[in-house]
Amino acid sequence: MNIVVCIKQVPDTTQVKVDPQTGTLIRAGVPSILNPYDHFALETALALKEKTGAEVTVISMGPPQAKTVLRLALALGTDRGILLSDRAFAGSDTWATSYAIARAIKKIGKADLILCGMMAIDGDTAQTGPGIAQQLHLPQITFCEHVAVSGRKLTAKKLMDGGHEIVEAQLPALCTLVLPADYKPAFPSFPEIAAAQEKDLELWTAADVGADENLLGLKGSPTRVDRVYAPPQRARGTVHQGTAAELVEKLVCILKEENFIKC
Repeated sequence: MNIVVCIKQVPDTTQVKVDPQTGTLIRAGVPSILNPYDHFALETALALKEKTGAEVTVISMGPPQAKTVLRLALALGTDRGILLSDRAFAGSDTWATSYAIARAIKKIGKADLILCGMMAIDGDTAQTGPGIAQQLHLPQITFCEHVAVSGRKLTAKKLMDGGHEIVEAQLPALCTLVLPADYKPAFPSFPEIAAAQEKDLELWTAADVGADENLLGLKGSPTRVDRVYAPPQRARGTVHQGTAAELVEKLVCILKEENFIKC
């Protein structure tokens, strides 16, 4: 079985800045990490590799420094690392990104299972994984906490409002992973990190994956950022004290003042 895991390098901070002209993140000077949701997807793939003997390929799209997260993936036990890096990819929205990654997966060849994090913490859209499935015409199961494979059957524990649902699909398929409440990411040992530095990483451009550059970057992105701004700061709340009857009376007065109720 061949498993492909899509990972992303993201800023290790919530204090990100946005370019007001392009609406894209300014990453210069900001430390980066492996997206936590992708980390869990990667560990899920490695657990399946241990059980089934699958080959695991990891893909990331980004600037040259994104090699760091691919090295981490190799140190954890993946078999192959591919970085999609080209100026043509710059500024891609989730649709253009999905297109580029789907082209790369087609170049890899047979992919029985594709695993993605539910979303990236720098975008929170949860659109790239489903977009890849759409581009490849694959069945998809989103918001998975657990994934198991038996032969050609995939079984996933899917998070739902108020509970879980067990969903089955035939391979090939794509799953996006959420983070279980008790999840603690695994990290490689120093010898594993050192060994990963000696492994080869493949660098692919838009031309290498046969992508149409008109469908990449800003010009290939149907999403347009209209305006970037910080939300207004909320006014400080007021604490009211008194008996239950006094507080109810006060609440009724406030609701009247705000025109929520009328007498």
